[in-house]
Amino acid sequence: QVQLVESGGGLVQAGGSLRLSCAASGSIFSLNVMGWYRQAPGQQRELVAFITSGGSTNYAASVKGRFTISRDNAKNTVYLQMNSLKPEDTAVYYCNLHPYLRSYSAHENYWGKGTLVTVSS
Repeated sequence: QVQLVESGGGLVQAGGSLRLSCAASGSIFSLNVMGWYRQAPGQQRELVAFITSGGSTNYAASVKGRFTISRDNAKNTVYLQMNSLKPEDTAVYYCNLHPYLRSYSAHENYWGKGTLVTVSS
């Protein structure tokens, strides 16, 4: 089992910054992908960014150039630095972890409980 705990959400004005953190604990796969997804009210959950245990990253087009994902493997923690925030970034942000470079089932796809980010105009 893996536990994911997010922190760092809150209320910020448009143009501001926030930094999200997600700490993983438990039986963590040595090769893994950690990522951030978000879900706005009435919308489907969408990928924001992910980073592999080797450091490769990928971003949604809507956040590229504004958000930066990073990780500290020694602390099993992933971060999301969010700059130039827009009202449309308002959502619950969820941390995700799953194995990398192999197939996996739903019970190996872990989610945090989410942290709310609200960007006011």
